Amino acid sequence: MMKTLLAVVADGSAAPVLEGALLAARPFGGCIVGLNALTTEYAVVFGGEMGFSVSSEVDRTLEREGQDRREQARALFQAVMRRHGIEITPAGAPPTPGLRVEWREETGRQNAVVGSLGRVFDLIVVERPAKLASLAEATLEDALFESGRPVLMIPPQAPTTLGENVLIAWNGSTETARTVGFAMPLLERAKRIQVVSVEGSHVPGPTGEEMAAMLRRIGLSVEARHLTVRNRAAGEVFLSEAKNSGADLVVKGAYTQSRLRQMIFGGVTRHIIMEAEIPVILAH
Repeated sequence: MMKTLLAVVADGSAAPVLEGALLAARPFGGCIVGLNALTTEYAVVFGGEMGFSVSSEVDRTLEREGQDRREQARALFQAVMRRHGIEITPAGAPPTPGLRVEWREETGRQNAVVGSLGRVFDLIVVERPAKLASLAEATLEDALFESGRPVLMIPPQAPTTLGENVLIAWNGSTETARTVGFAMPLLERAKRIQVVSVEGSHVPGPTGEEMAAMLRRIGLSVEARHLTVRNRAAGEVFLSEAKNSGADLVVKGAYTQSRLRQMIFGGVTRHIIMEAEIPVILAH
């Protein structure tokens, strides 16, 4: 079940993240914890396995900017929940039936806080990075590599449905198999499931039809198709298939190739992270 969700609210622009978290949590009567991390240091992030950070005490200007972002994040969280008629539950209050939301503030670099704290949640909800080597990308990568939990990445346009029509971007890998397992609560509720594989993007492992057959064995209605395309990257094909079929969620294993290789040569995960226009569940 997806009963506990950590939604990263960096500032006042994170409304799509909250809308996506509500769509994911509502069917399960889950609890959403909105998180804002106020850093006491700054980080220079170069991304991938070559990344490093340089930290120092922030000056008063940076500290004031951080406080402003925190206030914007808190106000946004309150406004979104008020619009949906949801009362914010104090942290530590006894659990109650139905959807619940809490607000949490932490001190530390956002990516490090999310990578650590996310380990005790069923799902981490983050924004799609607007650019490479950004705090949003560092947060997504730490959520993937440090938490051990699945990540729901929400695009800039807030979704209106989630998990009704699901496309599994299958490549036969351990990472994608693990992600399918994490996504099973949503798959069990889906009206349509597509398993799509692309010639040339597969690693040694089961075919897309074999994955579809497994899902059929547990009672799910699944279609599978294997595509042979020329002069188009696999990541582009997966997203095009998702759009053309009306999918509202992509399930994708993250970084079957290393982050360093993808940073230098490109790759399916990197393309989907930067270009997806619908929510994507990722896990490594």
